[in-house]
Amino acid sequence: MTAQPSNKSKNTTQPTQEIDLMALLGALLDRKYFIVGITALFMFVGVVYAVLSTPIYQATAMIQVENGSASVPGFDDVGGVFESTSAAVTEIELLKSRSIIGEAVDTLKLDITAEPKLFPFIGNRIYRNFTPMSEGDLAEPSFGAGSYAWGGESINIFRFDVPRSAINKEFTLVAQNNNSVSLLNDDGEEILAGKVGEELTNGKFNLTVRELNAHAGTEFIITRKDRLNTILNLQKEISAEEEVKSSGIIKLSLENKDPTFAEKVLDKVAAIYVRRNVERNSAEAQKSLEFLEVQLPEIKKQLEYAEQRFNNYQIKQQSINISLETQGVLEQVVKLETKLQELNLKRLELGRKFKKNHPTYQGMLEQIEAVNKQKKELVSKVGNLPETQQELLRLKRDVEVSNQIYTLLLRKTQELDIVRAGTVGNVRVIDHAEVNTSKPVKPKKTLIVIVITFLGGLFSVIVVLIQKAINRGVEDPAEIESLGIPVYASVPHSDHQDKLTGFAKTRKNKAAKAKTILALDNPADLSIEALRSLRTSLHFAMMEAKNNIIAISGPSPGVGKSFISVNLASVLAQSGKKVLIIDADMRKGYLQTQFDLMWDDGLSDYLSGRLNLAQVTKTTKVEGLNVITRGQIPPNPSELLMHSNFSKLVEEVSAAYDIVIIDTPPILAVTDPAIVSAHTGTTLLVARFGQNHLREIELTRNRFEQNGIDIKGLVFNGVVKKASNAYGYYGYYNYEYK
Repeated sequence: MTAQPSNKSKNTTQPTQEIDLMALLGALLDRKYFIVGITALFMFVGVVYAVLSTPIYQATAMIQVENGSASVPGFDDVGGVFESTSAAVTEIELLKSRSIIGEAVDTLKLDITAEPKLFPFIGNRIYRNFTPMSEGDLAEPSFGAGSYAWGGESINIFRFDVPRSAINKEFTLVAQNNNSVSLLNDDGEEILAGKVGEELTNGKFNLTVRELNAHAGTEFIITRKDRLNTILNLQKEISAEEEVKSSGIIKLSLENKDPTFAEKVLDKVAAIYVRRNVERNSAEAQKSLEFLEVQLPEIKKQLEYAEQRFNNYQIKQQSINISLETQGVLEQVVKLETKLQELNLKRLELGRKFKKNHPTYQGMLEQIEAVNKQKKELVSKVGNLPETQQELLRLKRDVEVSNQIYTLLLRKTQELDIVRAGTVGNVRVIDHAEVNTSKPVKPKKTLIVIVITFLGGLFSVIVVLIQKAINRGVEDPAEIESLGIPVYASVPHSDHQDKLTGFAKTRKNKAAKAKTILALDNPADLSIEALRSLRTSLHFAMMEAKNNIIAISGPSPGVGKSFISVNLASVLAQSGKKVLIIDADMRKGYLQTQFDLMWDDGLSDYLSGRLNLAQVTKTTKVEGLNVITRGQIPPNPSELLMHSNFSKLVEEVSAAYDIVIIDTPPILAVTDPAIVSAHTGTTLLVARFGQNHLREIELTRNRFEQNGIDIKGLVFNGVVKKASNAYGYYGYYNYEYK
């Protein structure tokens, strides 16, 4: 009989792997209610989260960056010196610089946060959904929780200074009667108290609440944040990008739960940026103007001094006039001096932009040197004139040159002042910040529900597969037969079986099991049909056995040995056999409960010699079926079984009955089954569907073989109809015939 199962195992190797693939899907179908339940739970959580989550709004603004700054008509030559160009990428970095963001933080006091204390979970939604009928309306507190804000509460803090150690710590501000407030620390101690609008201070803390609208007792959470971290966080939150490459159009965006806050911050940042851009473009004109304003008083003093010397000399020489020849030389010298002063001014401007070895700066020095050379040649001609004319020429030249220079600087000053005032910068705000409050950008409620539902389904599937991987209980008889152990019968699970084997869930069922035998209560049950098949198999299996005694054991408790023993004995008795069933589990045997008998006067009493066979043999309500219960619980069950009285018992019952069934304890727990099986002709194992591992069954077989006992076969008990085994070879469910 062992050869046939082995061949079958070899022939079914490939189908077994196909069944394993189907079993994977079948395991999911078996737990479909669990998967659906967990997925539904996740979906419910997703819906609740989507409904209660705070909406996030996005404020957007648009700025244009032009290629160059505009110039004042008529002053292109002057304004051109101060023009600058800026790429959009550079302007984006300037826009998000700590300098600009920091000014916005300081101006709007963004490092001070004050938010009303909201009721957990649902408070935020209730607060948002409150619609005031008129300005200043407040929602009435719910659930008697007056310390929470329920709608309409607002606060405006103008100043909140704290010690360095209290930065980023939360403080509680409580609204009081008569437009008063009190500030509490995290221990509930009062730090400050006073009226709204007044400056409250204690030397370490300074607080000024400009506006407050709340019921008395309402609490607000206020925090003074670290300025640098506030700036860095705002830098991350503000998004700036060029709409189209090389277009010069920069789109700004800021997301926040408060749309008014997002608009205010974005507009302030844009305004500061535009102002800084104008200041940057007019910076050079401002510096040149400051330089000229310093030089003008000095030149004016030089002019006045030159005029005074010239007038004094004329008076002294009795109004000597310059000759025509001297006048011509004077005009040329004045022109050269004026040009020389202009070149020196340009040299000073270039000196602020370039190093002295720069070609542009060197070219300016060469021009100055050429003009000086012309001046020297012209002045040398004056040496031929009379001394009086020479002195008069020098004095007149100083007056004319000083006058020309003063006029030039005065004109330059006016031009630069006009350029500075007319500078508009090369950036401008196209669209001011605005928020579409009807369409928050976050959360994406539909997407959230879909994703969380998907995660729930994925989680439940993973749990099922992990449980499937962890629970390696045998569910396919082919796996058992691959060990060389024939499977004589696969006994389906039934509700009546629960009552008999102790798997019932209620006290009512537990009470019923003690008085019910499935073969009597429901003879048409699928489990009984399987046992009738086992009866037929045993008829042929026992033909070569040394006696008519069957030992039934198993790897572990709870596999259903007693159920198989009792119902197999009942089926055999119903077929006209004279049957005896013995409870050889003298430790925990409960076979007596199946027949509504007492456990006393049983096997242990016979083996100890206290009673004889007739005294321990009890009749049952099944005709032709007798039973020997376990008896008193002995301290040495194994030693009693090894006593000669047990051999004597086997000989007596073998001769007196057609079939004797001995229900033994689990072989992996105690050695009693090996002792009993040594006296029997047939040994059967019982394994439970999904409970016993293949390795466990193999160890059970090995334990018997070590004691020289051959296992005839195995009964696969408690088979459950699953999608994962719907294609298995045990088809009682598929072929039920009524």
